[in-house]
Amino acid sequence: MRHLLSPLDFTVEELERLMNLARDIETNREKYAHTCEGKKLATLFYEPSTRTRLSFESAMLSLGGSVLGFSSAASSSASKGESVSDTLRMISCYADICAIRHPKEGAAYVGAQAASIPVINAGDGGHQHPTQTLTDLMTIRSLKGRLSNMTVGLCGDLKFGRTVHSLIGALVRYPGIRFVLISPRELRIPDYTRENVLEAAHIPYEEVTSLDEAMPKLDILYMTRVQRERFFSEDEYLRMKDCYILDKNKMSLAKEDMLVLHPLPRVNEISVEVDDDPRAVYFRQVQYGVYIRMALILTLLNMDIEGGKSC
Repeated sequence: MRHLLSPLDFTVEELERLMNLARDIETNREKYAHTCEGKKLATLFYEPSTRTRLSFESAMLSLGGSVLGFSSAASSSASKGESVSDTLRMISCYADICAIRHPKEGAAYVGAQAASIPVINAGDGGHQHPTQTLTDLMTIRSLKGRLSNMTVGLCGDLKFGRTVHSLIGALVRYPGIRFVLISPRELRIPDYTRENVLEAAHIPYEEVTSLDEAMPKLDILYMTRVQRERFFSEDEYLRMKDCYILDKNKMSLAKEDMLVLHPLPRVNEISVEVDDDPRAVYFRQVQYGVYIRMALILTLLNMDIEGGKSC
């Protein structure tokens, strides 16, 4: 039995196989329509989610399986004081695989120790969001044809954004990756990411506060929201927030083949006028998320794709 708690739980070679499977799913949906008949996915979401929860549900239903679970802690026995470990022991009696989102860092790991079914971390606090990272990698690979030799700009809340932390950790394993880290000083990447990931792997990076300055250099721009609640002063937030709104003027500074990704939801950090730009791929990214989660479910359930039986 295997879990996915961090993007690094899969080797680069295993990620390639996973993305190849997702690509085959994309082009042969009918082939996989009944692969998980009789299998159940439990979605244990202790905090709000739209895309991730529905993406998992769509993935399992598209494989012919079924879904059970809850969408908030208030609607689960956590409201009565039940521990994550006990919940996972119980869910193991009902389902074949589960996806868990929890506001506390490390909750998915704790749950996996108690579970007797594969556990997928669907986001734990500000720590990791591995299936979003798989989605990001597949989007880049599908549309760029590679995951190496490119300059990746990460913009917005780099301090608390778990999608950013996961993506950096995954991309540093590919050759020729360079980062431009675009954020207010208050929201720079944590020291442990800078020192233990980027510098430890000798990855070239620069930290800037200007999105305009960074745009011409980038092959990928990964946008995130600058959050008002992270600032000590309203004046400082108001001074910085408009610097990180992507609009047509900023897009005019970018390469013709640059791609714009966003984990969503967006608020105002990407103007709707950018949506029609062919370089804006954040809604295509959502669809890739379904395919990669379908591939992940099949892989963790150890399914024989041709016959739909357990190996």
